[in-house]
Amino acid sequence: MLVPTPRQVDDFIRSIPEGVEMDVRALRTALAVEHGAEVTCPVTTGYHSRTVAEAAIEDLERGMALSDIAPFWRVLDAKTPTTRKLSFGAEFVAAQRKREGLKP
Repeated sequence: MLVPTPRQVDDFIRSIPEGVEMDVRALRTALAVEHGAEVTCPVTTGYHSRTVAEAAIEDLERGMALSDIAPFWRVLDAKTPTTRKLSFGAEFVAAQRKREGLKP
């Protein structure tokens, strides 16, 4: 079982092209394959997905360009439990998904 680091989750999310979405389950599967594991820990992946999202928003608030932050909205959507836990709410996620033509 792969227990990913925050950097592994961040790097993988950054590799998802604009306009492409991936749910958390697919992200876990892809991470496992990439690192030669059978599965990826769902709890750790969820925790680090939130960490990546919160850090990205902090970077944005510090003046970093939207194109330079981790595009976590390509993985998190309105139905993802992690989205409800974000300190900044789901509105930003919904707006970015709409901007890229992704499902809400």
